[in-house]
Formats: sequence, structure tokens, C-alpha cells
Amino acid sequence: MTGPVISSLLDTDFYKFTMQQAIFHHYPDAVVEARFHCRTNTNLAPLAERIREEVVALANLRLSLDERQWMETTGLFRKDYLDYLQASRLDPDCVTIRAGAQGLEIDIRGSWLEITLFEIYILAIVSELYGRYLDPVMSLDEGRRRLSDKLDQLRGAASQRMYDGFSFVDFGTRRRFSGAWQRELIACLAESVPTQFTGTSNVMLAREFGLRPVGTMAHEWLQAHQALAPDLGSSQKQALKVWLEEYGGELGIALTDTINMDAFLNDFNRGLAQAYQGMRHDSGDPIVWGEKAVSHYESLGVDPLTRTLVFSDGLNLDMALRIFRHFRDRIRVSFGIGTWLTNDVGASPLSIVLKLVSCNGQPVAKISDAPGKTLCLDKGYIAQLRHVYGLC
Repeated sequence: MTGPVISSLLDTDFYKFTMQQAIFHHYPDAVVEARFHCRTNTNLAPLAERIREEVVALANLRLSLDERQWMETTGLFRKDYLDYLQASRLDPDCVTIRAGAQGLEIDIRGSWLEITLFEIYILAIVSELYGRYLDPVMSLDEGRRRLSDKLDQLRGAASQRMYDGFSFVDFGTRRRFSGAWQRELIACLAESVPTQFTGTSNVMLAREFGLRPVGTMAHEWLQAHQALAPDLGSSQKQALKVWLEEYGGELGIALTDTINMDAFLNDFNRGLAQAYQGMRHDSGDPIVWGEKAVSHYESLGVDPLTRTLVFSDGLNLDMALRIFRHFRDRIRVSFGIGTWLTNDVGASPLSIVLKLVSCNGQPVAKISDAPGKTLCLDKGYIAQLRHVYGLC
């Protein structure tokens, strides 16, 4: 391998740019801290120095004129933000990387506007270096064999009426085996099953292959509002309201599990349900979550068939097809498949995240709908958050 793991500013998830634009317009002075966490029992400390070298190389990334012109074609990005993006540079000094007693430690501190882009780059770097140096079981030959099996499964589904309308997109940049493998996989899917494979969250590859770039908001948007909203109890409503101010009817899929689904639905009133196009699932049982969503829309007098549920939590094709069958003809569904698309190459892939832990000097947290996904450095704050949202 030659050259850096990340060679294009666009080699990231679409929602990093949509969120950064909203930060640029609404919270340019917010200061945050984010922390890396590996959920799998894997010692990544030996990669610390190589990761540091890759992060330093991120300072060389620039938005080219051609890339800017492509971003303009999406109709979502304003001139002032694109001017900022084209002029800005990532500062590696904001990132601290250590081989600590508990393994790999990565902390990012600084202006939210300036450091938000680091997340996906760093996760993709860690994932690729892990596959390159620490896990010899993974191989492209095995990945290609499994991709062939997926194509057979998709063609079989296409021949059955119960799967009419099934489609999915790639959500796998952050945990991919490698950038080269993600490109090869997307090229194959786009050519082989174009009606079922309809887009990618990776901006660079969407541009390269003429695909739809997919993404709206991530947990960090809602987490930060725990410190930015007038009070903790209004944080979710404030996050959703400001998003509407930025994008109106565009990018209208709301992420539901920053606290948990029940707390989200308590805030997701009729006005918000009418303004947003749907919701995204990212933790907990997908069927239970989807049933709650359908019931909530019905209770508000909103026709579920006019709304979309996006499923994106650890999906593989089997799970996606099962969910599609369950909700068929009841509500629109779509699927973002990540790790088990771009890192299904042999051994068990890493489960890694990089999440906000503070904003403007105050703790923030993600509670989630699944055990093991709660992330916060302050146990007292978790208790406060749970109390405010009635989770005690």
C-alpha cells in the first residue's frame, strides 16, 4: 500500500457535511470533545503510531473545485458554507492518540465546526489499519466470495413478488476493510443489481459512480443539543427544530435513539411528525422499534404509508429482507447496510465508534435502545438525563 488511507476530503459520510453546514450556520462557536471507543475485545494499541501518521496526513486534504461543483449539484449546500469548506484545513493537533493501559485511546478537542469531520476519517483509518496489520484471517478473496453470495441472494429476492420494491444503500465507510475494497464492492453492486442498490453514504464514491449520496444527521447533532438547548428537557425538540430551520423539507429523516425511542416519541409531536419524512433506527430490536413508529404515526393521524423508516443497525441482507417482509404495505422502509457489507471479509470486524462526550464544557451522552451502547464519562449526568426524560 502506498499513500494515505484517506486521500480525498469527500471520502466520508454525507451527513458529516450536512451537519457541518448546520453547525456553521447555527453554532460556529461551540466547543466539543469526542472520544474513541472499541466495543470489541481487541487490543488496538499497536496501531497508535501508524494512526498518528495517518491523522497528520489529513492536514493535506483540500476540497477541489471539481468536488465543490459536484456538491453544489446536490442543491443542499450554500455558497457561504462551501466557501468555508474550501478554505478550511483539518488540524491534527486537535487529536490526541495514545497507546494507553486500556488499549488505544483517541481524544479530539476543539471547535465543533472544525473537528466534526475527523470522526469518519479516523474510524476508517483504524478499521483499515486493523485489517492490514492485525487480522491475517481477513482477505479480499473471501470478501469477493461473500459478495458473490450476496448477489445471488439479491437476484433470488428480485424474482419473488414479496420483495418488490426492496432496496438498500451502503453505510459502511467507517468500518470498511479498506477504501479500495469499498470502491470495488460499490462498483460491482451498482453494475450487477442497480435497482436494489440505490446509493451510498460515501460522498466520494457517490460522485465517482453517479450514485445518490445518502445521510441526514448523526447522534452528535442531538447529543450536542443537550448543552446547546435552553434546558436539558427540550434538547431533542431543539435539535429537530434547528435542523428544520437549516433544511426545511429536505434531509427529513430523524435519528431516534440518542436517548431512547420512547423518549424520542414523547417529543416527536404531530407537528414534527408532519415536518419530517421519517425516522432512522440504530439500536434495539428493529421490529419492536418499527411497530412503535407505526403506532405513533397512527396515533397522531399521520398515514404511515406517507413516511419512511430507515434501518441501519448492524444489518446484513437476511435481516434487511426479514424487516422488509414484516413492514411491507404498512410503511415505507429503506436500509443502510454497513459493516456486513464493506467488512464481510473473513474474521469478525471491529465495532468502533467516536462519540461526543462534552459540549461547551458540559457532559453529553448517548443512552441508546441497546445495552452496551451507552456512552458518557459522567455517571451522574447519565442519571440526570434519565431522570429528565423519565427513564428512571
